[in-house]
This record gives sequence, C-alpha cells and structure tokens, in this order.
Amino acid sequence: MADAIQKCVHCGFCLPACPTYQVLGEEMDSPRGRIFLMKEVLEDRIALDSALPYVDKCLGCVGCETACPSGVPYGELLTAFRATAEPQRERSMSNRVMRKFVLTTLPFVGRFRWALRIGMLTKPFSRLVPSSFRPMLQLLPMSIPASRPLPEVNSAVGPRRARVALHIGCAQQVLAPEINWATVRVLTQNGVEVVVPKAQVCCGALAAHTGEMSQAKSFAAQNIHAFPADVDAIVTNAAGCGSGIHEYGLWLKGTAEEEAGAAFAKRTQDVSQFLDQLGLVSSPQTKQPVRVAYHDACHLGHAQRIKQPPRKLLKKIAGVELVEIPNGEICCGSAGTYNIEQPEMARRLGQEKVASIQSVQPDIVVMGNIGCMMQIRSALNGDSKIKIMHTMEFFDQCYRGEW
Repeated sequence: MADAIQKCVHCGFCLPACPTYQVLGEEMDSPRGRIFLMKEVLEDRIALDSALPYVDKCLGCVGCETACPSGVPYGELLTAFRATAEPQRERSMSNRVMRKFVLTTLPFVGRFRWALRIGMLTKPFSRLVPSSFRPMLQLLPMSIPASRPLPEVNSAVGPRRARVALHIGCAQQVLAPEINWATVRVLTQNGVEVVVPKAQVCCGALAAHTGEMSQAKSFAAQNIHAFPADVDAIVTNAAGCGSGIHEYGLWLKGTAEEEAGAAFAKRTQDVSQFLDQLGLVSSPQTKQPVRVAYHDACHLGHAQRIKQPPRKLLKKIAGVELVEIPNGEICCGSAGTYNIEQPEMARRLGQEKVASIQSVQPDIVVMGNIGCMMQIRSALNGDSKIKIMHTMEFFDQCYRGEW
C-alpha cells in the first residue's frame, strides 16, 4: 500500500478519467484525492470515518490506472485499503443486514436463485421494505431463466486446436445462463475443447471489492484447487470475474497459497483475448448489415487492458458496422455492488452511458460483463429498439444465422 501511494505524484491526469470527479467536481472524490485520504488514515493523521464517505463513492473502475503516467496501481491500493478498513468501521444495522444478505446469497447459485424469486414477489411492495434493499429490487429482471447446467466436458468441433477450462461465474449462471452456453458453442465451433470444473465457486471479486477479504481468500483457494492443470488456459467471460482472478496473488499475499494464486491468475484469460490469439476457424456473417456498438466494461478495458481483442473479433463478422461509443471509457455505474450501495451515483452514470449509446444509434450494444448488461438495460428504461448482448452471445447467433 505504501509503494502504491508513493508512486502518485498528484499530476491530475486521473481527473478526467474519474467518473465521480466528473459528476461531483470534488478533489476528494478523485483518485489523487482518495490516495491522499488513504495515506492520511494509514499514517494516523485523520480518522478513518473522515475518509470513508469519499472512498466509498469510488467505483473501483480503475479508469485512473489507464490515464496514470506514473503507473500507480490504484485498484490494488483500493482493495487493500477496503480490506483494512472494513473490520474497523461502523455500519448501520440496515446496512449490515443488506451487506450480509448480498454476500451470503449472490455468490451461491442456489441461494441467489431463491433470493431472486423472493425479491420478485416483494417488488410490488418495495415501499414497505428497508430503503437499503430498494435498489436491489429495482434491478431485478422481469423473469428468471430456467437452470441450464453445462456438461463437464464439451468436445471441440472438428480437429481439437486447444483445451480450456471455463469459469462460469455465480450471478451469471442464474441471470443469464445463455452467456455460458454461447461461450461454449463459440469455443467448440473454433476447435476448442471446453472443460467446466464442477468444484469451481464464485471468483471472490464481490467480497474482495467490498472489504470482505476472508471470503475472497476462501473462494480463491477453492478455485485454485478446482481447476485442472492440463489445459491451455483458464477462460473467463465476465470482466469482473477475470479482473478478480487476476488479483489472486494480491489477495493471498503472505499465505501458503500466494504463489499458486499468482500462477492461477497468469493462466487466466478473457475469452475474447483467447480467441483473438488462437484465431478463428471461420468468420461468421450477418444476413443483413448490423450497426454494432462495443461497450468497454471497466474491468476488461481498464483493469485487464483488453480493448482491441473483442473489437478485432467483431470486425471479422461480415456485415457488421462497428461504431464507438462517445466517452466509452467512462464507467456505466454497475461496478459490482456499487449500484446497490451508491444507487444515485450509479443511476446518473447509467443515464449518461445510455445517452452516449443512443447518440450513435446502434442496433446492438455488445459487451463482456453481465453487470454492465444489467445496468445498461435498466438505464434504457424500456427502450427496446437497442438490443443488449454479451459479445459471445452475438458471435454465437451470427454463427447460427440468427442475425
């Protein structure tokens, strides 16, 4: 943490890249302002409670890292600071209950499915529930897809070119299982055998980025042992999961699993990155011209620095006109549990993102993160003219002649 703080020279390049600074215009709501506050807390110059209102408003989008000329690892600093601060802070009873509910349901597929069902029954009576739970009810989908577990082994179509293990996430399995099925179909169509380890669990990002490091470490350790060694890569299709897994070395620092965590992270790739490097067996084409906007999920574009691979893949689809979203590098406001804990800021960022999307009039917006998909769908507020899809869903449908 000290090394990260010392790298910051307070140059201000991060200010235009920070969503909260752009909205609020306050120095303490910028990355360099938060770094100053974290430094003061760690040196016992100010009380923790003085810094938390500003640190809590940080999305953790790490857009500042992309803009920083000094290479400040702000995301690592933020994760470590929140883990340090959480045991010391005081929360209201309703806030504690809400956090406990999220952390004991969302990372567990069965529990999350039941929580969604209860939430959908409760939604018409949202005015009667505690205010801290209302943002969750507003984000609920219209319906819950049927459970669709993937086979443990999915054979390559044609000669096998590679073998990978797929991390399938937790919330995504419940909210949009078709994303994982589409990912498997696209990979197998391109000669990749896909293994889906049954013992895998939540990546741990949700816990880590809200300061619950003990739960994050537990999930990381379970995944390290659940995935086979005899694969060419561990593949993710959710930006938040991929970004979380790449922090395993940090989370497990000082433990017996530190080296294994760092090695696991090194083996992990986003599906777009893996396919771009492997190359496609065949490129699909659309039945008619389609105007496609690609949305950079922050934890893919900024945290993992993967921007060109998904664009390069999309450009290989004949009939696709790829357009850029103005201010596309700015977060949509999803950011894990941010749209639950900071609903007003999340709502404003979501509206700004949708306005930017609508300005280029796409037929489809594709992205590589389930959280962004939910946030943007919610912000579109019923605008059904624009389809929201995962990159692999769009690719899969193009292969199958559905576009």
